[in-house]
Amino acid sequence: MRRKLYVLLLSAALLLLGAPAAQAAENGEWAVYPAAARLGERPYYFLTADPGATLRDRVTVANKTAAPLTFRLYGADAYNTERDGGFAIRTLKEEQTGAGAWIRPERTTVTVPARSSVTVPFTLTVPADADPGDHPGALVALDERISPAGSGSVAMGVQRAVAARVYLKVNGPAVPALAVEDVTVEQDRPAVPGTRESTALVTYTLHNRGNVTLDPKVVLTAEGLFGRTLLDRDLDRVPSELLPRQRIRLTERWTGSPQFDWAEITLTATAKDVRESAAVSFLALPWLVAGALALAAAGGLAGWRIRRRRARPGH
Repeated sequence: MRRKLYVLLLSAALLLLGAPAAQAAENGEWAVYPAAARLGERPYYFLTADPGATLRDRVTVANKTAAPLTFRLYGADAYNTERDGGFAIRTLKEEQTGAGAWIRPERTTVTVPARSSVTVPFTLTVPADADPGDHPGALVALDERISPAGSGSVAMGVQRAVAARVYLKVNGPAVPALAVEDVTVEQDRPAVPGTRESTALVTYTLHNRGNVTLDPKVVLTAEGLFGRTLLDRDLDRVPSELLPRQRIRLTERWTGSPQFDWAEITLTATAKDVRESAAVSFLALPWLVAGALALAAAGGLAGWRIRRRRARPGH
């Protein structure tokens, strides 16, 4: 018999990209939202606590299907994805070190009847030595069913989850800090100048070095020889929520970059009265010209060596 290897995947429902929307977290089959509110009225938890304090609240899981569903409830830490900086949630098997570790549902497993909802109390206990600032996380309802996907000797098992965000602020000094790091540029230029457009791929790291969530704005500028402005652009593919102590790697494509110039690219990030910049310089030189210059340099070096040999005594 052929045995199938099932790989467990969490649904993209745990991946909550972009800015928070004014609606409860749901996937069409079930929803998760703070209790004592109608669906969508209080979509997220906005909590404030002192170190050592314990908060009490409730979470509601609503089943929209015609059959009962069983969920695993757990707290999870939030983080920014490496791919694009989206707001994402740790899985059940990952280690929780922040808000996810501090959330304790009264019941970790709950069965919700068809077309109804169940409300479960939970506590959030902040350690006495917790760092001040933002500690984003979520309350997750993980469907215990594993849905098969694919066929053959290797099949995929998909397990879906929906999470209600928890925005926890621990009282204490707020320290916004931001850095732009590791700026690089890769050029794609034609061998013959003018035969097609050049492009430059600018890659950089945004690093939230502080303890509060930031909404960074990034401006990309480029100057050529003699201070000529080649580019001045507000970047729109920047996450609206850069979480504390998170760093993300982002790219921006510059179509129409110079084919023959000496340029300096500068990235300037601003957020909460913090302003930081980083720059990188590059030489834009067509490959045909670069090859000709290399040959000329090699020829000049060879000629210099020949003349030097002839100038020695005995030659």
